[in-house]
Amino acid sequence: MPNVVILAEKPSQAKAYAEAFTVQEKTKTYIQLKPDETFPSGATITWGVGHLVELKEPHDYKPEWKRWKLEQLPIVPDRFHEKVSKGKWEQFQAVKKLFQQADVIVNAADVDREGSNIFYSILRLTGVKGKPVQRLWINSLEKDEVRKGFKNLRDNEKDLRLFDEAKARQISDWLVGINASRLFTLLLQKKGFESHLSIGRVQSPTVYLIYQRHKEIENFVSEPFYQIEGLFKAEKGTYKGLAKIKDKDKAKVQALMDEHGLKEKEDLTGNVQKVDKKTKYQKSPKLHSLSTLQSVANRRWKYNPSQVLKTVQKLYEKRLVTYPRTDCNYITENEFAYVVNNVKGYQEALNVSFTPVSLKPNKRYVNNSKVQEHYAIIPTKSVPTQKKLSGLSRDEQNIYNEILATTLSMFHTDYIYEETTLYTNVNDLPFKSTGKREVSQGWKELFPKPSKSKDGKETLLPEVQQGEEVGARVGIKESMTQPPKPYTEGQLINMMKTCGKLMDDETDVEILKEVEGLGTEATRSSIIETIKAQKYIEVKKNNVYVTAKGIMLCEAIEGTLLSSPSLTAKWEAYLRKIGNGEGSKQVFLKQTGQFIEKLIQETPGSIKDVQVRSTGEKTKKNWNQPIAKCPRCSTGSIMDRYKFYACSAYKEGCKVSFPKRLAGKSLTNNMIKTLCEKKRTKVLKGFKGKKPFSTALMLDEEYKIKFDFQNKS
Repeated sequence: MPNVVILAEKPSQAKAYAEAFTVQEKTKTYIQLKPDETFPSGATITWGVGHLVELKEPHDYKPEWKRWKLEQLPIVPDRFHEKVSKGKWEQFQAVKKLFQQADVIVNAADVDREGSNIFYSILRLTGVKGKPVQRLWINSLEKDEVRKGFKNLRDNEKDLRLFDEAKARQISDWLVGINASRLFTLLLQKKGFESHLSIGRVQSPTVYLIYQRHKEIENFVSEPFYQIEGLFKAEKGTYKGLAKIKDKDKAKVQALMDEHGLKEKEDLTGNVQKVDKKTKYQKSPKLHSLSTLQSVANRRWKYNPSQVLKTVQKLYEKRLVTYPRTDCNYITENEFAYVVNNVKGYQEALNVSFTPVSLKPNKRYVNNSKVQEHYAIIPTKSVPTQKKLSGLSRDEQNIYNEILATTLSMFHTDYIYEETTLYTNVNDLPFKSTGKREVSQGWKELFPKPSKSKDGKETLLPEVQQGEEVGARVGIKESMTQPPKPYTEGQLINMMKTCGKLMDDETDVEILKEVEGLGTEATRSSIIETIKAQKYIEVKKNNVYVTAKGIMLCEAIEGTLLSSPSLTAKWEAYLRKIGNGEGSKQVFLKQTGQFIEKLIQETPGSIKDVQVRSTGEKTKKNWNQPIAKCPRCSTGSIMDRYKFYACSAYKEGCKVSFPKRLAGKSLTNNMIKTLCEKKRTKVLKGFKGKKPFSTALMLDEEYKIKFDFQNKS
């Protein structure tokens, strides 16, 4: 009988597999299973600890590649090799020994391209060849599903294609990261940059999208606009309405008032011309993919995407929900069959009760043709006991209830509301008023009530009759245009998925067909964590802001393909083709090589005008380093004296000095250098007076810094 060795991705996964069978022996590095119907000779489960092996670093190929030098670029090894990851040697040796003894090896790592990469990278480094490999492909860690999966192992044809896709992704990320980070850092250091930039194929365009929003907000100029507002007093209450005009020119709005003989604050009579009532039906949300779950959890509880993935992963390992790293919002009829049998049990778990509208599958949620490898995140067959539920952490309870409620909502009634539109005429000028009234909560009763939501601001209109006369007062209403808001982390996930076409409305996100976004469902949260760790972005009160270092990065990559989300999306789409057997790893890596060559040629020219700024990172400060020639004595140099700038020839009597801060703004080395050399800076933002202001700076005849409000250059 064959000796079967199973590789799980991590110890918790191995433990979940073992619990579906009878364990004979447990050691530090493997679990031995007793012979049974599935494994007549028993089987051995071993595991990685995440990535047991990783790509070698530049200096592993050539020692001289350890130092960052422009003349060494591009760094492209002839062949790429792996090495055992730091601290993982013992487990690697145990896996290698088991692979050598095996007759059949089963890849039971996560069912995605990284799972394929982890398995085959380990297998390659062990040097074990020529043994049959099979693939476990399951979407749930429930005992029944695990046993069924091991009885129906797949061949490894698809697995090998996914490995090619993953390797192409890993090597291209290595090539772009190593070469672009060195290229940009070294060129900027020549201009006085004191830190270093980490540049990535996916992380850099993601930062650039956040930077674009930062620019939109920064460059936004709020402008007034005018409307005509009516306040109406009907028999059963008051309400407001707006005339159909909205203009920046107050005179035009006033002209319309005059045309209809309307005066502000004058008591007038209006007439209700039309009462239009429409009943609207809103269907329950689609089932969750990982990104929709991350988006909802961020909006509802301010959880960041990484936190959501970790929490749903724990629920998966506790066998409460199905595979989390999915980008699909549908299930097949197989899953629907068990879900429909469990409706009562799920209702008890969620502590709700309603009569299902229909127990038949609905194409909005159940569609075999829309499911490829993974289906939507839904509860597993096992309905948890109250004891198991009370043992969950608060985060786990919130996420589990969200998945449970979303699944149950497909059996519930629509949310129904009535939309009322009133048209009130005053001196032949119509005013429109809209209001909304909830008729039936329907599926919404399954979800926690939002504390502050748009629903809370719904306008309720009083009951009025067509033809009713109402008291009216009209006036010109002045409002200001509002800048766009920073992204939240939940919106950032959507933005990456839709490549910058941000969808605020859930229904818009829902109807988006397949999109070629930045990263994949499984990697987006880790990309956000990476750019946080690199200090390119920071999150304050759930809003995402680009930092000084992030701005520096974006100004450097602006205009290059590294700032283009659409390029990265096309790369991601081609990687998917490799996984489907329609693309080639060699072609992809060749294109990556050409991309790097182009970058090396074009970057020196493209960053010529980039202004080096302080990134706020702690670097060794070189006090007393010359900044510029002294504009007065020409023998000394202006130096940084910690609390101020001053001429090095002060002992010879040169008294030129400049402050470090002026009107609440820090004066940087570059600003001082420009003042000394050109006597004038460009217009600078961020000075503080009674209110913030912008101005250029100039040096007067006595070498004092003055504001130059005339200079608009």
